[in-house]
Amino acid sequence: MVKAFGLLSGGLDSILAAKILIDQGIEVVGVSFKTPFFDSIKGEKAAEMLGIKLKVVDITEPHIKMLKNPRYGYGSNLNPCIDCHALMLRSAGKLMEKEGGDFLFTGEVLGQRPMSQTRSGLNAVEKISGYKGKILRPLSALKLKETWMEKEKLVDRTKLYGFTGRSRKPQIELAKKLGILEYPGSAGGCLLTDPRFSERLKDLISHRKDFKPRDLELLKIGRHLRISDNFKLVVGRNKIENEKIMLLIQNDDRWFKVENYPGPIGLVPYGKEMTDLYLAASICVRYSDANSNKEVSVITETIDKEERIKVVACSPKITEDLII
Repeated sequence: MVKAFGLLSGGLDSILAAKILIDQGIEVVGVSFKTPFFDSIKGEKAAEMLGIKLKVVDITEPHIKMLKNPRYGYGSNLNPCIDCHALMLRSAGKLMEKEGGDFLFTGEVLGQRPMSQTRSGLNAVEKISGYKGKILRPLSALKLKETWMEKEKLVDRTKLYGFTGRSRKPQIELAKKLGILEYPGSAGGCLLTDPRFSERLKDLISHRKDFKPRDLELLKIGRHLRISDNFKLVVGRNKIENEKIMLLIQNDDRWFKVENYPGPIGLVPYGKEMTDLYLAASICVRYSDANSNKEVSVITETIDKEERIKVVACSPKITEDLII
């Protein structure tokens, strides 16, 4: 039996691509990926709906390395779509080779995305993935060069499609025809396309070249304020965020809490040895329930030391200037 490995994000396009091949009697294995920027939850749901096997691969380490210097640059925010898709196909290709698959497929549609799904973008993805000529795009195959899988009759080209452009109407109609009634509006969910998250990530990259997955998790929560070139402050906005911050504390961090008043946990990543504590402490007071004109006690801790300092809340202008 012919066996194909496909990128399964869980969006409608990837579901349709898999279903088209399943209906040709091809054994389909879905591959979903995890990084700090996106997860595999939708892919897992899609695989269950389609009744196919799913491989979930954590590509955090190579993804971070690629993100720092993508060969084809970024999209409108900090999304390196061409390099990211190529990395996914390279990872899926290794699985395919290990498990005896015949070819790879994706749900990409020619012209749907301005960066990665132009004709040149699709070619670039194939080239740097290392699997040029072994990638099928069932939804746009009739608008693309015939692949060897089609020439060798592993896939029936007459049962593939020629969708192009950004309209979703053809895919929605095809979903009805194939009996696919439930699917998400789009796969989405990549934080690298979010403007606020991208600004925080740009700040992290410019100030800490050796950032770790923990630092990326921190970008998802709280307020972030750049208090110096060497240090930033992450301030929880509610109880849930305070708890998440506490779970992410490491041995070389410093954290703050306003004493006797409800308020945020303030974390300075890698700030254990910082000497100027007052600005961070005053910002925490600003975001607490303490009287803004009254001097209050703030507890600052490291893994091996606790001390108290007296500060007044900083002015709103200071937080406005420092917020990332």
